Amino acid sequence: MEKENKIRVGILRGGEGEHHFISLRKGGDIISHIFENLSEKYKHVDIFVDKKNNWHINGILINPMDLINKVDIVWNTSKNPALSSTVNHLSLPSINNGSFLKTLENNTDMLDKHMKGTGIKIPRSILLPLYQKDFDGKEAEYVVKKATEVLNKFGAPWIVKSFTEDKNMGIHLAKTFPELVESIRDGVAHKKSILIEEFISGKIASVHSVPGFRGEDIYTFPLVNTHKDFLQKEKEELFSLVKSLHNHLGIDNYLKSDFVLHSKRGYFLLSIDSLPDPREESHLRQSCEMVGAKIEHVFHHILERALNKKVL
Repeated sequence: MEKENKIRVGILRGGEGEHHFISLRKGGDIISHIFENLSEKYKHVDIFVDKKNNWHINGILINPMDLINKVDIVWNTSKNPALSSTVNHLSLPSINNGSFLKTLENNTDMLDKHMKGTGIKIPRSILLPLYQKDFDGKEAEYVVKKATEVLNKFGAPWIVKSFTEDKNMGIHLAKTFPELVESIRDGVAHKKSILIEEFISGKIASVHSVPGFRGEDIYTFPLVNTHKDFLQKEKEELFSLVKSLHNHLGIDNYLKSDFVLHSKRGYFLLSIDSLPDPREESHLRQSCEMVGAKIEHVFHHILERALNKKVL
């Protein structure tokens, strides 16, 4: 039988924390994309980490150090900073972005502090940890107390969202104090931590960017759907902010950054994501089509860039 010489790509997904199931889905999307579009050169290896931090390959329990002999590169789809640190110690090529960036993706307050002095603004926010009756007291009093804390920090309207995939929770836009109280109450009922952000009205833009793609230091894909809403000057400012983000955060593979442009206050960074979405309906796929690229070209570039990078 002819020996298979494909590059073994270990897709790391799961892990402890609230993003466990999101990582399982997103990692599964990447596995499917590699299998369906890049299987001539790459072979996917599913690396599953359960909520107790046990590592598995194909259902078999392994030690993380065993990966050195089982994969050629690790693509970390988990947002767990501890897993990022483990990957860094494997001395394998990786698409990882490090534990600090994973923390920034999950924590807007830390992202805000890290952006100080860069000219990139972040909407004000408050993160409410998981409600615990023994520690926080009666629920009715707790939700009013927390709503008052939010009101004292920044005024309405507010965006209230819970770290859950339960679509019944959704995202609330609270315009009054009673609506804020009820939104927090709904989040408490879902037994997850709650993020409350200052709502910034304006024009929304999502930008995908990839270092080294098509020979550019940082390639920024064009805006999709909303591109006609932005003046050329506004686009240039936006793309400049994206490149600053790459340099400031040390992004070496891919970044999706979501911004809102307020008519008087300028651009605000809403969120960042270092994991490309290969699904048929994805925003990234639409951006690729606008410049005559295919999403598998982006994935191939990301993989080759990581493989060719010197491992310290």
